Amino acid sequence: MNRKLVDKLCCPFDKSDLKIQIIQETDYQEIIEGLLTCESCQRYFPIIYGIPIMTPDEYREKSLELPNLERWGLEMDTKTNSFKIAGPKTTKELK
Repeated sequence: MNRKLVDKLCCPFDKSDLKIQIIQETDYQEIIEGLLTCESCQRYFPIIYGIPIMTPDEYREKSLELPNLERWGLEMDTKTNSFKIAGPKTTKELK
């Protein structure tokens, strides 16, 4: 995913701006892994293999996304059916 594309994306639920945390990118500023978050509704949208996963909650599988979140040091909010981040597993924040 090209870094310039992020400015054109918005939250599919409430149309708010998205904040990005880049986990891995190439020398040409192509994002390989990252996390898009909406500060308004607190949902997250992972970027995996350069593809932002922005489908509605009912079409997403928590079990498929959980390994990446754990690898990135984040916890998923398991109390709700929506895809929200509960917070970092440790005090180490994403860069």
